[in-house]
Amino acid sequence: MRSDHEYRIGVEWTGNRGSGTSGPRAFGRDTSITAEGLPGILASADRPFHGDADRWNPELLLLASLAQCHLLSYLYVATREGVVVESYRDEPTATLETSPDGSGRITGATLRPVVRISAGDPDAALALHEAAGRLCFIAASVAFPIAHEPVIEVADS
Repeated sequence: MRSDHEYRIGVEWTGNRGSGTSGPRAFGRDTSITAEGLPGILASADRPFHGDADRWNPELLLLASLAQCHLLSYLYVATREGVVVESYRDEPTATLETSPDGSGRITGATLRPVVRISAGDPDAALALHEAAGRLCFIAASVAFPIAHEPVIEVADS
């Protein structure tokens, strides 16, 4: 059964320093991202693109979305398969390739989840990352390869 879900956010540019976009360095790249009932996210461009390094940028937000989606998909398949996850941490990376004309694209991402389990087969727990990757909505929506370098740890009984 097919089901559609709609997501709404608000994005507001807050970087007008008084003269709008009168020149490339005349304005800030600061934005505020909001969703009803949630705390706002302060965002900007990445530092090399004249942004504020103290704020989230679109590239980091994309990587965070991808990693969180994989994590949630993994927890779902682990539960379904009887693998008890005690902890999950990841330090994912992504690569942005830019062109002389200012365009660019993410060329790939690598997820490095370290999952600690207290029940279930460790080999099965490792294999569940493939299923999680197939189920992840964000992974299915991006046009770049996603590598997985998972590690499974077994909790002491």
